[in-house]
Amino acid sequence: MARSFSEFGNALYTGEKSINFIGRWKTWFLVAAIMILISIAGPLLRGGFTFGIEFTGGSQFQVHIAEGQKRDQALATKAVDEVLPGSAPRVSLVGQTDIRVQTEQLKDAEAQEIRKALANAYQVDESEVTSSYIGALWGQDITRQAVIALGVFILFAALVMAIYFRTWKMSLAALIALFHDLIITAGVYGLTGFEITPAAMIGFLTILGYSLYDTVVVFDKIRENTAPGELTERRTFGQAVNLAVNQTLVRSINTSVVALLPVASILFIGAFVLGAGTLRDIALALFIGILVGAYSTIFIAAPAYALLRRGEPAIKKHDKRAEQLAADSEPEPSVV
Repeated sequence: MARSFSEFGNALYTGEKSINFIGRWKTWFLVAAIMILISIAGPLLRGGFTFGIEFTGGSQFQVHIAEGQKRDQALATKAVDEVLPGSAPRVSLVGQTDIRVQTEQLKDAEAQEIRKALANAYQVDESEVTSSYIGALWGQDITRQAVIALGVFILFAALVMAIYFRTWKMSLAALIALFHDLIITAGVYGLTGFEITPAAMIGFLTILGYSLYDTVVVFDKIRENTAPGELTERRTFGQAVNLAVNQTLVRSINTSVVALLPVASILFIGAFVLGAGTLRDIALALFIGILVGAYSTIFIAAPAYALLRRGEPAIKKHDKRAEQLAADSEPEPSVV
């Protein structure tokens, strides 16, 4: 199987076989539009995103119980509800022995009552229940800093790509794919109800970097294939771009698989073995983002760049000449 995959990749590289990524851009963009619509509308319909206590502010309690004792999350919910009827605490497991309970910001007297209720519920000493709180202003500051970091990253990435490729159109195409990745990754969080925490924000920024890396690899090959000396009259501009995508397809798949394997391991260990929320949040964002980023590089960034360039007079003139020559000569390799 490995040999057949290698042979398939070699056939794509030489042009013997070709997948028509550029010619089917309407299909890819329609799929992307549907996914983006679901990612935006879905979270809104289910009540919006679930932000962690670091963004919203609130009170947090952590119960340390004996190793081996059953950690029933329902006990924590019931204990909080007895003190604050109608509240909706967020209860999660931390590590192998702790339970974390998050509520809205409470007064000192209310926090003390909940500490006692949690200690009684799990039959531990009150000293085994710690409490802390995060103010709303601090949460707003964290949100502002996260937005600033995202804006600076996107601006810097756009400038670097424009300088490196010497064309703003490649930079714009990369940013289109970048926003596609960010919206869909955030949409998955919103649809599934996973909390957006500072760790998840770090994951978001990391996947944007990964997506850019994959895009740069493909765009570098596109630039090579469409350089003045390489863009012959045997192919239109779109066909040259399509060849570059086919030539880098196997590399993109291999890179994505290699990147996903350790991230999946971290996600499994963090979520199910250690119960480490920070590991889970970062790994989940990375896992979703790597998948979406690999898709967007091939199906969004490359076709977007071809569309941005095809209206240029020089490209129109070249394509017309290439199409005329193709009509008078033997056909291109079969397209699948």
